[in-house]
Amino acid sequence: MTILNSQVVVGVDVAKAEIVVYRSDLQQTDIIANERRALKAWLKKLPAHCAIGLEATGLFHIDTTELAHDMGHDVYIIDGSRLGKYRDSIGIRAKTDASDAHLLARYLSKESDSLRVWSPPPEAYTKLKSLLRRRAKLIQHRVAIKQSWANESQLREQFGEVLASIDQFEKAIQKTLKDLVEEAGIQQHVKRCQAVEGVGALTATATATAFLRGDFSNSDAFIAFLGLDLRVRSSGQKDQQRRLSKRGDSEYRRLLHTSSMAASRSETWKPYYQSYLARGFKPTQALVVLARKLARVMFALMKSQTEYTPNFMSGGCSRT
Repeated sequence: MTILNSQVVVGVDVAKAEIVVYRSDLQQTDIIANERRALKAWLKKLPAHCAIGLEATGLFHIDTTELAHDMGHDVYIIDGSRLGKYRDSIGIRAKTDASDAHLLARYLSKESDSLRVWSPPPEAYTKLKSLLRRRAKLIQHRVAIKQSWANESQLREQFGEVLASIDQFEKAIQKTLKDLVEEAGIQQHVKRCQAVEGVGALTATATATAFLRGDFSNSDAFIAFLGLDLRVRSSGQKDQQRRLSKRGDSEYRRLLHTSSMAASRSETWKPYYQSYLARGFKPTQALVVLARKLARVMFALMKSQTEYTPNFMSGGCSRT
C-alpha cells in the first residue's frame, strides 16, 4: 500500500521568513509565516497523521519538522540534490516556491517506500554534533588568521596573545566535548574507537556521536550515513569513476580522513594502505578506502561492544 492511499500528503518548501505548503488532497497551496505560533496553528488544521515532506534548508526547517512530529505526523526530510534530479527527470522546468512544494508532495507520494520517517535525534547527539562543527570552524579561522598575519611584525606580541586565547578556548571546547560524552554515556564507545591505530579523541568522539544517531542495522548503513558510500555509474562498456555520495556530515568525513592519514603510517594499517597503492589507487583514493575501513571497524566495536585487537588485521583485507 502506497503512502498516497493511506495518508494526506503535504509538501513544504521552507524559507527563512515563510513556508509554502501544498496539500495533495485539496490541491491547494498556502503560505505560512515561518514562526512557531503560525506553524502550530497551521498544523492543527491538518488531518491527523499526515505525511509531510520537507527539503532540508540549514536551520529554517527545524521548527516545522519538530512541531509536525510532536503532533503525530510522519515527517520526511528529502535531500535537495535528489529532489533537483527528480525535477529534471520528470521534465519540470520551473522552480518556484509553490512548484517546489508541489514537487515535494509528488516525490513523497511516489517514492515513500525508499524514504525513512524522520525521528528526533538524542539531545546529546545534537549538542555533540554542533560543538564538533563549531570547533572545526574555529580551527579553520585560526589557520586563516595566522597565515594572514604571518609577516606582520609590528603587533607580533599582541597577535601571540590572540592565538593563545584561541588555543585556550579550543581546550575549553575539548573539555566540554568530554563532559558531553560522559553525560551521554558513550565513554566506552569513544574508548573503543580510540584504541584503533590513527584514531584520536576527536575522531573517536565524532564516530561515537554518529553511532548515537540511529539504530544502524549493519556497517553499510553506517557508512552511508557518514557519506562514505560509493556512487556507481556503469552502463554497457562505459564504467565511470566511482565517487563518494558525501551525503553525511562533512566534519565526520574530515576527521576520518585525518585519522586515515595517521593510520596509514602505523604498523597495522600501512600494509593495507600500500596494497591499494600497489593496485594503482592514488594516495587520496587509498586514504578514503582506509577511512571507510576504520569506520567499519569502529562500528563493529560499538555494535558488538567488544574491545579492539589489531591482530585480526594482519595481512589486511583487500576489499572494503
